[in-house]
Amino acid sequence: MYEELSASRTRRTVTATARLLRALRLDGMLLAALVAVSAFGMFVLWSAVGNNTVLWINQLARLGIGFAVMVALARVPDRFFRMLAPAAYAAGIALLVLVAFAGDVGKGAQRWLDLGVIRFQPSEILKLAVPMMCAWYLYQRPLPPSAGAVAVVLAVLAVPVLLIAEQPDLGTALLVAAAGLIVLVMAGLSWAWLLGGVAVLGAAVPVLWHFLHDYQRQRVLTLLDPQSDALGAGYHIIQSQIAIGSGGVFGKGWTNGTQAQLEFLPERSTDFIFAVIGEELGLLGLLALLAGYLFIVGRSLYMATQCRDAYARLLAGSIALTFFVYVFVNAGMVTGLLPVVGVPLPLVSYGGTSFVTLMAGFGILMSLYSSRKLVG
Repeated sequence: MYEELSASRTRRTVTATARLLRALRLDGMLLAALVAVSAFGMFVLWSAVGNNTVLWINQLARLGIGFAVMVALARVPDRFFRMLAPAAYAAGIALLVLVAFAGDVGKGAQRWLDLGVIRFQPSEILKLAVPMMCAWYLYQRPLPPSAGAVAVVLAVLAVPVLLIAEQPDLGTALLVAAAGLIVLVMAGLSWAWLLGGVAVLGAAVPVLWHFLHDYQRQRVLTLLDPQSDALGAGYHIIQSQIAIGSGGVFGKGWTNGTQAQLEFLPERSTDFIFAVIGEELGLLGLLALLAGYLFIVGRSLYMATQCRDAYARLLAGSIALTFFVYVFVNAGMVTGLLPVVGVPLPLVSYGGTSFVTLMAGFGILMSLYSSRKLVG
């Protein structure tokens, strides 16, 4: 009798949860994965910030804000995002121009706007506004895109990418470019265009090298030989590799990492928190995190394929694959496979603006997916 009552209560709880998720237009599987990875991030962050309660609570509050934004956007009708795309893109460009003239300077870069009550990076808005604008433009035209359509989309991309790179913020500029290019690829861009673009980019490398800042050139050179400046430009990569390698399979234990706790590892709570996980939780901890990321990307791509029209599929696919690019770039730069470009580890690194932007993207993705189900 007790087992029957317990099973009945479980069924009622599951049914009530499913109804609540439907009412909020949330995808239960994706939401569970996001909560799990974020909780894992908070667990790791406690060690990465050196048991600093204030910083940890600040991040917890940002998690609350991020998930609230996701829930709010998930309830917005999908057609609203399509109508909003041009205005969001124009507002983002205007804010980038404002940053260029009156932005707040920090760590040698002019990237922020200080409104008194809040200080934020307008470039974060473009991570969503650019794919929204590209999808909006391509949605109204035959696919795969013509040469003229591709040229327009590339122009739409070039304006924010150049403004962000000028701040300078090469990492965010690359992410914004990736978000827009993913829309183009998913729209059916031909292999001829893709191979041609790679060839043009390769030919333009000497020109682009000339326009890079000195510290950006140094990062590329350091990638090739970190030991050439072990106490300078190569210090971050070397210490990160030491941390990950010393963790082995099982790690040294939570809060027991020597590179992190003795502050040999720079930016251990932000860009290089991946190395903290490798040192303290070992290969198994890294694989668990990567499995969570893989599930999020896979579920997001599945949801993108189920969306009801081309605009929704292009935007949802861009959000899913841009998240993958976040993970790939951060893991690559921490392990020494890519230059250090200042991209945080999604859902794990300390920081508010990037986390809220990510959750806003997943909120839009859930809105696009649930709108398809409502129509069905």
